[in-house]
Amino acid sequence: MIVLDASVLIGHLDARNPHHERARELLTAHAGSEFGASSISLAETLVGPARSGKLELARDALGRLAVAELAFGMDASTRLATLRAGTGLKLPDCCVLLVAQDHEGVLASFDKDLARGARELGLAVA
Repeated sequence: MIVLDASVLIGHLDARNPHHERARELLTAHAGSEFGASSISLAETLVGPARSGKLELARDALGRLAVAELAFGMDASTRLATLRAGTGLKLPDCCVLLVAQDHEGVLASFDKDLARGARELGLAVA
């Protein structure tokens, strides 16, 4: 399971995004893998399309990638608080880390701080 951060998904959906080409390459390189994202990452990804009236187009694109919406495991509030306190990362980033832990996923992100935090927690990073 490749756990996608919003930076990858936004980059993929927006051809003008500076991460667009990297996102395309990353997704192509892992085309045989399952993709997933936290509800928070998916919501972050869909804000821009919702503002511009392209929400359904974006949802269709995510559907073609077969990005699963990953649920948090048990005791998520406590575990998120612990991740936030321990890593200093913002709560949306901690949501990515939590679903990567819960689903034994490999993190895919263009956020250097998030990738560093994942490595410090022993998570694999694509």
